[in-house]
Amino acid sequence: MTEFLYVNGVLRPAGENAHKRLIDFLRNDLRLTGTKEGCGRGHCGSCAVLIDGKLRRACRITVGQAAGRHVLSIEGLGTPEHPHPIQRAFMEAGAVQCGFCTPGMIMATKALLDANPHPSRGEIARALRGHLCRCTGYVKIIDAVLLAADYLMGAVNTPVPPGVQGEGSVVRLDALAKVTGTAVYGADLVLPGTVHVKAVRSPHPYARILEIDAAPALQLPGVIAVFTARDVPGINRYKRQREDQPVLAEDVVRFCGEPVALVVAETEAAAERGVQVVRVDYQVLPPLLDPAASLAAGAPSLHPGGNILAEERLERGDVQPALAQADLLIRETYRTTFNEHAYLEPEAGTAYLDEEGRIVVYGPTQAPHHDQREIAKVLGLPAEKVRMRQCVVGGGFGGKIDMSVQCFVGLVTHLLWRPSRMVYTREESFLATTKRHPFTITCTTGCTREGLITALEMDILADTGAYASAGPGVLTRAVLTATGPYRIPNVRVHGRSVYTNNPIAGAMRGYGVPQVAFALESQIDMMAQRLGLDPIDLRRRNGLEGGDATATGQVLGRDVGYQATLEAVKNYWTRPLSREGAPRILRGRGVASMWYGIGRTNSSNICEAEIVLTTGGQIRVYAGATEMGQGCGTVLGQIAARALGQDLGRVTVVTGDSLLTPDADTTSASRQTYMSGMAVVAAARELEQELLQRASRVLDVEAGALVLADGAVVAGSDRRVRVDLATLAQGGELRRRGRYQSTATRRSEASDATIPYEVYSFGTEMTEVAVDTETGQVTVERVVAAHDCGHPVNPQTAEGQVEGGILMGVGFALKERFVPGSTENFRSYHIPTAGEVPEIISLFVTGPEPCGPFGAKGLGECSSIAMAPAIANAIFAACGYRPRELPVSRNELKEFMASKPLSYYI
Repeated sequence: MTEFLYVNGVLRPAGENAHKRLIDFLRNDLRLTGTKEGCGRGHCGSCAVLIDGKLRRACRITVGQAAGRHVLSIEGLGTPEHPHPIQRAFMEAGAVQCGFCTPGMIMATKALLDANPHPSRGEIARALRGHLCRCTGYVKIIDAVLLAADYLMGAVNTPVPPGVQGEGSVVRLDALAKVTGTAVYGADLVLPGTVHVKAVRSPHPYARILEIDAAPALQLPGVIAVFTARDVPGINRYKRQREDQPVLAEDVVRFCGEPVALVVAETEAAAERGVQVVRVDYQVLPPLLDPAASLAAGAPSLHPGGNILAEERLERGDVQPALAQADLLIRETYRTTFNEHAYLEPEAGTAYLDEEGRIVVYGPTQAPHHDQREIAKVLGLPAEKVRMRQCVVGGGFGGKIDMSVQCFVGLVTHLLWRPSRMVYTREESFLATTKRHPFTITCTTGCTREGLITALEMDILADTGAYASAGPGVLTRAVLTATGPYRIPNVRVHGRSVYTNNPIAGAMRGYGVPQVAFALESQIDMMAQRLGLDPIDLRRRNGLEGGDATATGQVLGRDVGYQATLEAVKNYWTRPLSREGAPRILRGRGVASMWYGIGRTNSSNICEAEIVLTTGGQIRVYAGATEMGQGCGTVLGQIAARALGQDLGRVTVVTGDSLLTPDADTTSASRQTYMSGMAVVAAARELEQELLQRASRVLDVEAGALVLADGAVVAGSDRRVRVDLATLAQGGELRRRGRYQSTATRRSEASDATIPYEVYSFGTEMTEVAVDTETGQVTVERVVAAHDCGHPVNPQTAEGQVEGGILMGVGFALKERFVPGSTENFRSYHIPTAGEVPEIISLFVTGPEPCGPFGAKGLGECSSIAMAPAIANAIFAACGYRPRELPVSRNELKEFMASKPLSYYI
């Protein structure tokens, strides 16, 4: 066997490493961490490299198999100083969000363009089908490949504009590090002397722990320690919204995958061997795997307070008489299932002691200050002795609000005084992390024959799994949002969230709203169909406008743009559908709407931010918001640049560090652009006033006659009269803090109204689908998405958020079903691929008076919410089948169509 291989042009020894996976050799031995491991089984494509110019999965090939050959990884393609044209194209096309899949996508693009310099969009989509992305929706990745092809052929192109004063579409501040493989994710940091941590997890959904015997593991070479609940020095509980979840199980395990012990070893392999031999003696108990079973008389209580985690009600008007008097009454039951977040980066992190004796945890988080407090509580330390540093995060979607590795590595470093590292496998990530709540919804609606909705009654039963996580908040938002963006005078909504022995259900994109939107928007479509009304016109008749009161009694302001979203989509609604493939292929068009309250429910949503003018005249923004691919770091930088009249090139942004950044609460609920953005504006205004006063004294010009521009303070009437910002900061950097607190409250002081959210975003989405009558296959061919998210700060990023949310909505509607005990990885959990991308038309509208920083609201959750009901309504329009459960069953759809004669469709 050849004893060497070439890696990025450098000769490397192969013989003694022949048995290693190539990805381990690249990442661990050579420290080329740009190649990512997303699944370890070749399903996701994030580990793609070129071997002798051919695309290969580095997780599926050994060093010995690559011996004598040339391996090219992302680091060998280009550098931050000299990026390759493909890397440039990915940056400029907006193809980078979380960035975890990006190196593999770029290497696949290199292989494609080497073989086919002029690919079509369809050829690109087919070439990238084996490379998963959860963030982007693939549209801008395909755009990037086309742009790269032009660059490589020497075509003239106009790159994304630099964004003077932070306005418009700009290249993201973190894009260069992500496209060159230099961004440091949770698994990429390995410090000298690091020990490795693995968890012993319960194989049972419900059992009593009788004994844990660590002796066999402690006898293995390399194993240092085994820790159990008895070793936790502080409180062995952590919380998202209720403190009911142990860090390590004590007497009882309540779900498959619950951690029971931690094995600590000198190597990851030794820790894995230790996990296999720790003996845990269980008394297996009958599990409760259905919320109805948990509510049944005589069911065992999974927690001391019983099996109902939360119960919520919303009542307005008098529902029963309104339903009795309705011209049309519709009552249906809808069901949704568990969904996996399926971010490409499995959870990983490192803890270490800094020079001041603090425990520093570097890992994935959507709430660094919350994590800091929870870790400190578990370790029995004051909060200031713990620092939570957000790593570069490979996607979140709500799933990284909850703790994963943070307490484990913090505990090990605290007990051993050594750096510790923990990396989940894909199977472990699927097994142990939170999911979207399954809902069972019984919905009754009444309306007049003219299509005015008069009453809504809805009952929601949510499976929250073994522990609370975000369950109470998810239920509250679902109940308060159940009316959709409509005026409904008589409302009664009752929701319960119930403990079971299923996986923990927590925050996931939409936070309970996609489930209730599926039910309500299906009902509204049925109203239109049975009354012979246009579905968009029916929504328009009932749609909210500024000045309307919601079912909570809140009177909306003039920022409401819901009617504008309907008008934007209406322009596409009446166009003729294609008849290609008929009669086997049936096509239909569906529409659905959504609203989403920005920020945490019934909360003051306090956010703080800090802006520093350095002595070199640069602007540094400190924000506790977390960047996980959605682009908030760049957006907050743009807001600061615009507020201070400076180019974005003068601005750097620091996010997600409990030591350095002010607390911005969780990055969730589409809240950071609006709320941290407002805090950044407030800090900028404070800094601006200080700079104008200083410049006034230097220039002997009234402060009111001065403005900030071009790295200086200048006279508005004569820009030659100026003083550089660096000059104004010579005495030391200037630091100003801004604070924003929303007006959301449980009860308005002026009335009996509840104001759950200060501001709302709205949207309407239209889908066109093709249904194959022989196979039951549903293909989404076109989406028109109109959203009122205010004025997008970065339109390219906003489009990317819409496109990614749409593809997640496609998965929710048609593909994604997490089955506890069965679904293990991407082989059995299928998310949409590049080959399933429809044509997407993104439209942004606003209300009469947009609010927020420079008119911006929130967007992150919005585009995923209306997609499933829009698809379901389009399926009905195509073939007459009305989905009442998600994902839509292909077999049921096929059987339905097989039972109908051909004349049914003609």
